[in-house]
Amino acid sequence: MPRQKSTHVDDPHAVGERLRAAREAAGLSQRQLAFPGCSPAYISRIESGDRIPSLQLLRELGRRLGISEDYLATGADPQGRDGAALEAEVALRLDDLELAEALYTKMLEQGPGDSERSAAYAGLGQVAYRRGDPCLAVEHFETALELSGTGESDHPDLADSLGRAYAMVGELESAIAVFERCLTAAEARGDQLEQIRFQLLLGDALIDSGNFGRAQGVLAGALAIGKDSINPNVRINLYWTQSRLHAERNDAETAARYARRALEVLRMTEDTYRTARAHQLLAHIELDRGRPEEALVLLEEGWPLLQTSGKPLERAQYRLEEARALAKLGRKEEAAAVAMQISGIIADAHPEDAARSYATLAEVYEELGDRARALELYELAAELLRPADPNRYLAGVYARMAELYEAEGRAETAYEYMKKAVGMQQTVASQIQP
Repeated sequence: MPRQKSTHVDDPHAVGERLRAAREAAGLSQRQLAFPGCSPAYISRIESGDRIPSLQLLRELGRRLGISEDYLATGADPQGRDGAALEAEVALRLDDLELAEALYTKMLEQGPGDSERSAAYAGLGQVAYRRGDPCLAVEHFETALELSGTGESDHPDLADSLGRAYAMVGELESAIAVFERCLTAAEARGDQLEQIRFQLLLGDALIDSGNFGRAQGVLAGALAIGKDSINPNVRINLYWTQSRLHAERNDAETAARYARRALEVLRMTEDTYRTARAHQLLAHIELDRGRPEEALVLLEEGWPLLQTSGKPLERAQYRLEEARALAKLGRKEEAAAVAMQISGIIADAHPEDAARSYATLAEVYEELGDRARALELYELAAELLRPADPNRYLAGVYARMAELYEAEGRAETAYEYMKKAVGMQQTVASQIQP
């Protein structure tokens, strides 16, 4: 008997093609997209055009992919975007940044109204953010919000990237404020997924600011809501942020436990980038626990994954952990060779990223017994961090420099740097709200 023609989709094969494109643009496998009532096998049949999903099923698939059921069903764009805007968004989702930039720039040149200009600036902000230019990203995002006449909470994807960009340029107070406003709005709507999203972002920003007590409270709320989530990305982000918090609080055992949970979930996905970063996080924790052998094994397992998915700076920062492990194992020539290879890449990074990388590299040279080179690198880190004074990372650099000068027998210089470190730590602590 022939199958009855559906009235809610235009063509089963077209539905399948749109679903596959949206899933791949979101970076999800069929298994990751599946949920009770919609197995990976059923998603495969939809994508091949062999099954016609109900509108309810399309609605849930669309919600998980950030698109509408109307688009999946018929290809219609309910937001009323023209072809160029939709093409630009698709290019951005597929990480074709050159094409996305060209299309968004064209939208601005054509002189549309404020709404379209806002969308174009938001898109250009995302392009700049993904290229690692947070200053330009902030500029474009702020322009987009001004033209839209609405707040960040009405644009959660923009708010997500805007807050992260603020944090990258050292404006942690601005980042925290953005995430707080969006969290409040998500709670008012009863949107638990968005609530977890901004709890985690807020928790990360609070960790960076040194406000560990408040971060713990915010993240405990996220864990209570999301610990039983069937969405692997939710669980991964929960475990990842908990690991960061406990690592910063010097609770390496708990940090390692959460990092391993994140890695276990990631290994069941096709997300090679985050799987590699999880290896890096866990290796960093193991190094802090005095277990360089375990750290090196983890780094060797994760390196092939990051080679295919990471950016040059990310690969350099990953290899910094390798250099630390080799140095602690007494393999000094190998550690020095790795350190030399990555020092040039670090120089081209954003100042805060470069500063933290220089500080880590200085630790390697400390382990190698080259105090003079370590002090040079700590001074480079301090120079890059001084514009954000007071800064807890800068306080840490000053403390390490004081210890090195003390070891060099330069007591007066050591005293001056320790005085700077203690004074800055007190200032930073006084700025943290209880």
